[in-house]
Amino acid sequence: MANVNTSVEYRITIGEDSFLLDEKKYLLLDYINDLGSIRAAANELSFSYRTALNYIKKMESTLNVNVIETQKGGSGGGGSAELTEEGLKILRECKKINAIMELHREVNELEAELVDIDYSKGVMKIRMKTLDITIPLNNKYKIGDRLLALISYDNIFIMNSPQKSSIRNNFKGKIVELILIDDMIRAKVDVDGVIFYSDITLSASKELDLILGQDVYIGFKALAIATLKLN
Repeated sequence: MANVNTSVEYRITIGEDSFLLDEKKYLLLDYINDLGSIRAAANELSFSYRTALNYIKKMESTLNVNVIETQKGGSGGGGSAELTEEGLKILRECKKINAIMELHREVNELEAELVDIDYSKGVMKIRMKTLDITIPLNNKYKIGDRLLALISYDNIFIMNSPQKSSIRNNFKGKIVELILIDDMIRAKVDVDGVIFYSDITLSASKELDLILGQDVYIGFKALAIATLKLN
């Protein structure tokens, strides 16, 4: 089995100029903001001061903005550095992306077949075993396509009874596993042979009085599902 390593790149766009900021360059900005020093930030990342300067110069020349402001020290050195207003904006956007990724780091991965398209309602149906799941319309897909449906654990609601409201997908299942993870309860629910994981708070778990073997309903919105074409 192949080992697959993934990393994040942030596309920063200012006007008509764009720059791909990889994780190391993002961390360089983050450390400079925290430590007030390019050299100290470079040390934290185990690369040279010159390398850090080159990263910053390339970023600034590509985006045509100043990202870092530096101030020389006295005869004993000790110069400082801080992010400019544009640099802080870039760092803030990267942190927002990181926060979203952290929130949705655990996802259900479900293989399914596209079985129906309703252009009038802007939705499609995908099928896995006996389950038909509603997802948003994607004009790149056609009936018969094999898709991978991705639903984050925290986007799946557990209920004692089905709810129509804004939850388009509703299924009855059985709890087959309950695990405490970082002050959250991870429930494993079997829905006609299809396994869904849901992360819920301890208080919500107590309110629902969840136990192993309990019949529950799970629900999730169509917009909570991301898809990838497999064939």
